Amino acid sequence: MSVMFLPLRLIPVQVQCVVMTTVLDLVFARDETLKPLLHDLNGRVFRIHITDTGAVMYLGFARNRAWVHSMCTDDIDVRLSGSTAGFARMCFGHEDPDDLVFEQVLKLSGDSDAMLRFKKLFAAADLDWERELRASFGDFFGSRVARAAHALVKTEQKLAEASRATVSARLREMELPDGDRLQQWQAGVEHLSHQISRVKGRVTRLQHRLEQHLNDRGE
Repeated sequence: MSVMFLPLRLIPVQVQCVVMTTVLDLVFARDETLKPLLHDLNGRVFRIHITDTGAVMYLGFARNRAWVHSMCTDDIDVRLSGSTAGFARMCFGHEDPDDLVFEQVLKLSGDSDAMLRFKKLFAAADLDWERELRASFGDFFGSRVARAAHALVKTEQKLAEASRATVSARLREMELPDGDRLQQWQAGVEHLSHQISRVKGRVTRLQHRLEQHLNDRGE
């Protein structure tokens, strides 16, 4: 949720905060339906940590408006951390934040009520960062940030695919099962377990018949 894309280390965090504040202020101000959601977040503070650059920003809400600062002495309600690529996937790749948290691409901790209100606000705002950056700072700046972000997302996807392929190849070399082989093995084990259960059932019935036969002879 920021303009933290290449070359990020050349952009002071304070400048990134100004850009984010400008965009959020414009988006929230023009949509009256967001006012109640903003009101519900008044006094809340979110700490955003970009792990690969070390940048830390604070997103807060006061008087039904959002602000972003590089420093904050208020109590933190929610902590959100992730790499530049992780935030690019959320903001420009439009991936579901819940999925990214589940995959641990983004890490989220803190007050659950604040998280829920935050999620509702941004879902209702349906924020398009590329469009808003172009509108607020011009096509040149907006398009450059967007291109860098999309390139970063594609690079991340390629790396993930390459990693999966490498792991799968190593498993085959080690004669260890990959995902497909595990499914096949699991199906085989389930079939064998079913067969064993049937055999056990037959053995139990034979034991009962034998016991009955012995009892009959004893009588």
